Amino acid sequence: MSTSSPEAVKKLLENMQTDLRSLSMECKKKFPPVKEAAESGIVKIKTIAARNTDILAALKENSSEVVQPFLMGCGTKEPKITQLCLAAIQRLMSHEVVSEAAAGNIINMLWQLMENGLEELKLLQTVLVLLTTNTVVHDEVLSKAIVLCFRLHFTKDNITNNTAAATVRQVVTVVFERMVAEDERFKGIVEHPPPVHGNTNRRSVSTLRPSAKDAYMLFQDLCQLVNADAPYWLVGMTEMTRTFGLELLESVLNDFPGVFLQHQEFSFLLKERVCPLVIKLFSPNIKFRQGSSSAASPAPVEKPYFPICMRLLRVVSVLIKHFYSLLVTECEIFLSLLVKFLDGEKPQWLRAVAVESVHRLCVQPHLLRSFCQSYDMKQHSTKVFRDIVNALGSFIQSLFIVPNAGNSAAVSPPTGGLGSGAQGAAQGGPGTGGVSGNLTTQAAFEYRGTWIPLMTVSVQGSAKATYLEMLDKVEPPSIPEGYAMSVAFSALLDLVRGITSMIERELAIEEEAAAEFRETHPDQEWQLQPEAHLVWEEMVSACWCGLLAALSLLLDASTDETATESILKAELTMASLCGRLGLVTPRDAFITAICKASLPPHYALTVLSSNAATLSSKAYSIQGQSVQIISPSSESHQQVVAVGQPLTAQPQGTVVLTAKNIQCMRTLLNLAHCHGAVLGTSWQLVLATLQHLVWILGLKPGVGGALKPGRAVEGPSTVLTTAVMTDLPVISNILSRLFESSQYLDDVSLHHLINALCSLSLEAMEMAYGNNKEPSLFAVAKLLETGLVNMDRIEILWRPLTGHLLEVCQHPNSRMREWGAEALTALIKAGLAYKHDPPLAQNQRLQLLLLNPLKELSNVLHADIRQKQLESVLQILQSQGDSLGPGWPLVLGVIGAIRNDQGESLIRTAFQCLQLVVTDFLPTMPCTCLQIVVDVAGSFGLQNQELNISLTSIGLLWNISDYFFQRGEAITQELEKEEEALQKQAQEKGETLNRPFHPAPPFDCLWLCLYAKLGELCVDPRPAVRKSAGQTLFSTIAAHGTLLQQPTWHIVVWKVLFHLLDCVRTSSTTADKEKIESGGGNILIHHSRDTAEKQWAETWVLTLAGVARIFNTRRYLLQQLGDFFEAWEVLLNHIQSAALSKNNEVSLAALKSFQEILQIVTPVKDSDKTGDALAAMGVPPVLIDPLSASGPGRPLVRSDSLVERLTCYNGAELQAPPPGEDSALEDSTLWWSAWNTWYRTGTESTRPPSGLTEKLSFIPSQPFLTALIQIFPALYQHIKANFSMEDLKKLGIILHGAVSVPISSDASPFILPSYTEAVLTSLQEAVLTALDVLQKAICVGPENLQVMYPAIFEQLLLFVEFSCKPPQYGRMETKHVANAKYNQAEWVALNYVPFAERSLEVVVDLYHKTACHKAVINEKVLQNIIKTLRMPLGLKYACPSESTWKLAVSSLLKVLSIGLPVARQHASSGKFDTMWPELANAFEDFLFTKSSPPDNLSIQEFQKNEAIDVEVVQLISTEILPFANFIPKDFVGQIMAMLNKGSIHSQSSSFTEAEIDVRMREDFSKVCFETLLQFSFSNKVSTPQEGYISRMALSVLLKRSQDVLRRYVEDERLSGRCPLPRQQVTEIIFVLKAISTLMDSLKKTQPENVDSNTWAQVIALYPTLVECITCSSSEVSSALKEALGPFKDFMQPPVSRVQNGES
Repeated sequence: MSTSSPEAVKKLLENMQTDLRSLSMECKKKFPPVKEAAESGIVKIKTIAARNTDILAALKENSSEVVQPFLMGCGTKEPKITQLCLAAIQRLMSHEVVSEAAAGNIINMLWQLMENGLEELKLLQTVLVLLTTNTVVHDEVLSKAIVLCFRLHFTKDNITNNTAAATVRQVVTVVFERMVAEDERFKGIVEHPPPVHGNTNRRSVSTLRPSAKDAYMLFQDLCQLVNADAPYWLVGMTEMTRTFGLELLESVLNDFPGVFLQHQEFSFLLKERVCPLVIKLFSPNIKFRQGSSSAASPAPVEKPYFPICMRLLRVVSVLIKHFYSLLVTECEIFLSLLVKFLDGEKPQWLRAVAVESVHRLCVQPHLLRSFCQSYDMKQHSTKVFRDIVNALGSFIQSLFIVPNAGNSAAVSPPTGGLGSGAQGAAQGGPGTGGVSGNLTTQAAFEYRGTWIPLMTVSVQGSAKATYLEMLDKVEPPSIPEGYAMSVAFSALLDLVRGITSMIERELAIEEEAAAEFRETHPDQEWQLQPEAHLVWEEMVSACWCGLLAALSLLLDASTDETATESILKAELTMASLCGRLGLVTPRDAFITAICKASLPPHYALTVLSSNAATLSSKAYSIQGQSVQIISPSSESHQQVVAVGQPLTAQPQGTVVLTAKNIQCMRTLLNLAHCHGAVLGTSWQLVLATLQHLVWILGLKPGVGGALKPGRAVEGPSTVLTTAVMTDLPVISNILSRLFESSQYLDDVSLHHLINALCSLSLEAMEMAYGNNKEPSLFAVAKLLETGLVNMDRIEILWRPLTGHLLEVCQHPNSRMREWGAEALTALIKAGLAYKHDPPLAQNQRLQLLLLNPLKELSNVLHADIRQKQLESVLQILQSQGDSLGPGWPLVLGVIGAIRNDQGESLIRTAFQCLQLVVTDFLPTMPCTCLQIVVDVAGSFGLQNQELNISLTSIGLLWNISDYFFQRGEAITQELEKEEEALQKQAQEKGETLNRPFHPAPPFDCLWLCLYAKLGELCVDPRPAVRKSAGQTLFSTIAAHGTLLQQPTWHIVVWKVLFHLLDCVRTSSTTADKEKIESGGGNILIHHSRDTAEKQWAETWVLTLAGVARIFNTRRYLLQQLGDFFEAWEVLLNHIQSAALSKNNEVSLAALKSFQEILQIVTPVKDSDKTGDALAAMGVPPVLIDPLSASGPGRPLVRSDSLVERLTCYNGAELQAPPPGEDSALEDSTLWWSAWNTWYRTGTESTRPPSGLTEKLSFIPSQPFLTALIQIFPALYQHIKANFSMEDLKKLGIILHGAVSVPISSDASPFILPSYTEAVLTSLQEAVLTALDVLQKAICVGPENLQVMYPAIFEQLLLFVEFSCKPPQYGRMETKHVANAKYNQAEWVALNYVPFAERSLEVVVDLYHKTACHKAVINEKVLQNIIKTLRMPLGLKYACPSESTWKLAVSSLLKVLSIGLPVARQHASSGKFDTMWPELANAFEDFLFTKSSPPDNLSIQEFQKNEAIDVEVVQLISTEILPFANFIPKDFVGQIMAMLNKGSIHSQSSSFTEAEIDVRMREDFSKVCFETLLQFSFSNKVSTPQEGYISRMALSVLLKRSQDVLRRYVEDERLSGRCPLPRQQVTEIIFVLKAISTLMDSLKKTQPENVDSNTWAQVIALYPTLVECITCSSSEVSSALKEALGPFKDFMQPPVSRVQNGES
């Protein structure tokens, strides 16, 4: 019910009347004036009530009168009356019917009561009612009322005091509330107060409204009072306490901050009065140092006084909280003071209160931000915010460092000693912990022996202080142990929480705004507000050092899981915030702290220590104690949960993990998991730590990179408690989830993560070098995990990821590289299998990117890695083989990257892959890759580890060639399309297309690559491979060569076949001649293959045969190539070098190839063949450069005619020659080229070695020479047209050489006939056949060929000589075949006799045919024949074979019978002049041979031989002497002399008596003598000269006979009884027989033919003969008898003599 309602008014009137009545009753006796006044009052009230409608207003007007009776009643000082009156006054007041004047009267009355000390409580009540019900009281009245309350506060009565205090507080509040209300009322009205010029007048309150003025005056006086100055307005104050004053100030400042902020006057008071006051009052606290003795200082220092100090701090808190913006400078001072109060030298209570104050600041992040902006970010200003944080840190640190800091109490007043303080602490301190540090489960911090309990001091986020509220305490309270620490700890946590949540909130808002902006303005950049960021960064920068120092220390000292959790959370949020703001150093520092806490104490981890080192440059110190991150204390009371090995290069025993380590580890995982995006480079720290923890806990990577608890075997020293065992799967799971969550990181963060893992892995690699200890595989496993979960954006991390894993794969530690390879191949397989968008088939770049590392693995030398690589290739082929597309070159590259040093198993695995490719995937791969397949298959052929693989790969090449053949058209099309595209690219770039075998079409190039590969295999070091490859090469060319275009054949011939021949030739000629021991013990090598040289020989044979076959079968095709002639030349050159090789097998095979290509008859060209493109152009095929390359220094034999014919083509009109002629022309050049080759081969192979060599150079075999010579007849058929004399000479040299070659003794039994058989070897047959072919050709040939006859004769005659003089082969020692038994001789000369004899027969036949040819006559063939025969005839018995001289004689006789008539015919021409002496010599040599017949010659034989001699003499008598006039005289003379000699031939002494008469060749002598005589006495003597010769001969004979006889007679006489030597006897007998023959001749001759001189000589013999009669020998006697007998015919003197004489 309101006071103004009618009922209330009615009630008021009634009550007032009642009060007045009571008053009059009380005062009736003692105080009549009062009684009267009361009664008149009643009347007054009634009157007012009756007259006025607004009773209350009327009452107020007359309030002075209405109040008067009661005031008088109070003046009685009678308690009962006074009480009644005060109650009544209060009733009036509460109805607001007291006017200003009345109020003044009331106050005055109350003042009197107060001075008299009456009804003090009632007074206070009355004042309060007066002031609170309305605003009538102000100015002096108000001040009086306030003073009245103050005065009552200082009475002796406690109750009054307290009530008064409360009243004062309320009154002060009322004053300010009035002001606020007044401001509200005038809110709308804008006033322009005059500007205030400084502090001109401290009462410059004229501008203020009434209530404001009151408030101003009141506040100003409060300041005066606290400062112990006289008040200006509160007149009548008698005493005042500072504590009360400060409390009042605090309440005003706290409750009415708006007043001070809105009114300049009040702000001025704050600045000018309050702040200086506070600072002044603080001074004792600032100067005071605990423990410094006052004696030392000259003036005693005022001690800090707890009540004032505490209240000052409260004021400061309020000032800072509400008026920071006004009092920037002052607050800086306050805050600095606050920081100072935390010093260790200050009393404990002061520090506690200061910490509480700091805590109050810490829960106001916005305030802290303002500090940072106002101080820390300004130049030349105290870094207040930083100092606060650092002070907190130092404070916490000092609690641990100061000895017994936890228990020492404040320096208390002298009365109570230290003990009482401590007791007080124990009893009164809230939440006191045990003092002694006894081990309870209570939460506490423990560090280096200092144990500080932790108590709950306030709810998180609010600073509920304990000591700042102790307004009733005068003595400093004792602070319980751990209280300060607990507050500081809360302050730290609140600080972190506040700052981080504030900044993060603002960041979030900013990010939202940015996102919105981007949506609305997609084309513009979002502009950040740099100011906000600067502030945030500065705040963090300012506080992180201190925070980190404090938190690290607390973390280390914490023994309570919850506390630890809070600390870790603080560090985590700080790290995350720093990360978001991009402050790398602080972020890393916080992370490092968590990392260090996760690891065992003093654990050596370089990443962390190096990081700590960079931090230490930011150290700061307090009291000389460094506040750096303190090294962890080892002797902590922590529960050990695991023991394991440290991850170091050198094992160093074991390390211990505690529950706290695991807790920190979880925080670390949490950090990485939730804040991975801001970690950046600190991933390295995090991961390094995790790696070490994982290692200590013994987690090892499993499939896919997830870590699983290792088996116990892995780390013998790893001990895990059950507590941690249950945690391990969780930790392992979190670890995996951590890397799975990397898929949510942005690209940059992901790169940071990858980089960190890579550098971690590098460290692990470093450590694993040089020892085969188990390496840490954490990083590799996690790289794999990260890669697998980020497949969708694999491109951005593929290169760093795989690049690093490739390095791991090269690590010497096998376990390490095995995992590297595992990770890499798993990633590649996963990448290929992943459903990318767009799919890999359309994203070639990605596919190649994925496959590239697989290729890179090929560069790794370790076999296990290559094995892994190849296995994964096999898997990729099996799973993705059909979709590899552009990835094929890479995959094939991997398969083909085999090297010989890799061992069989690798090569085998790779080969499996290749087989799979060839059998299954050739149709699916791009045709451009087929060439790579060929190369790869080839490289398997070339590897030398596994022969079977080489051979199988050659088979694969054959399969590939089949595939080409079957799919030819499709491949051609695809390749040509590709070619066009490439051509286009090349043109755009202005380059030429670079591809092997370029000008050939692409499909042909494919074939060429195949051929080239097979060609390489044909020169492999292993014979089996060569053989297989050779067969395959020639088979493929034969089978599929038809697919090639004609120009491609050019490349096949030159680049494939000839190149191959070159290589084979080079290898063969340089091959080793060392004997190869039979390989492997059980494989026997045939002697024909037991050296490398012999094995190469086989290859050469195969290759040459193959090429020759191709030339043979594809002759047509090849001849249409422009340079067939050069190719022919080169091929012949190869045949020649093979033929001349020092290997019988090769040389013989070369000749077979030669024969093969020469058996080619020129095919008749069909008409369409000439209609070639070239012919169409008018160029005959032969013109296409058949002469340009005649080969190295090879003269083009007989090409002059060709050149002549070419020149006529080069005239104005180019016309093709008719086909036949053209081919003849071309063919003849080919044949001549072949002839040159044959000639060179022959010359080289038959040329004897020069000089005397011990080790003989190579000697060609008989079959070789035979084959060589057998080629000639066929060859000759084609070249006979132009075969010249010079060529014939060349041929002759070769034939001669070939026949001269000796045979090796090993081969002799197979080739040589036994000595007795006169058989020709096949070689000799061939030689004769060759000459026979020539001779027949000359015979049927034109005239001009006949000039060759003499040459043929010459050649044959050379061979005839072999019968007596076997040819020498160089200076070689050869043994005669007869002695060549038992292989004493290395080389055996052939038996040349049959050959020579056959040659002789040929000569005779030929001469028979050609004796009359002009050339034969001119070239003196007959003379040559005779000259040649002279040798066997002369040797006669000395001939190697008896048949020889017999054949020679018969041949001579035959030839002479033909030749002599011719000679006589041409006698006049003089062409035969030189023949006669030769003939004479021949007769002489034969008939009077120097050789004696062999001892074993039988009589019959001798007689036969004599008959031959006789035949010769008969030839002379029939064929020569009768024609003496056609024959040169000298010759006749020689003949005569010879006959003469024959007729008196004396015999050798070697005959036995029995044979003597036979052996004397008496028949021969007789015939000679007869012929001689017949010629002497023949009347056909044409010239005196001839007669003279014969007479001369006769006289010589006679003279000789005379001499012999005389000597005989003398010797006989002298010898006495002894018989004369046998030969002398024989001689004499011979002479005697000759005489008798002469006598016979003289008897038969016409007397006129005999010279008289002869007669004289004959008669002169007689006496001598007579003297011989005395001889004793019966033989002589009988001969003498025969000789003397004919003399009887000359006894009577002839008549003619007388007649002559007379006439």
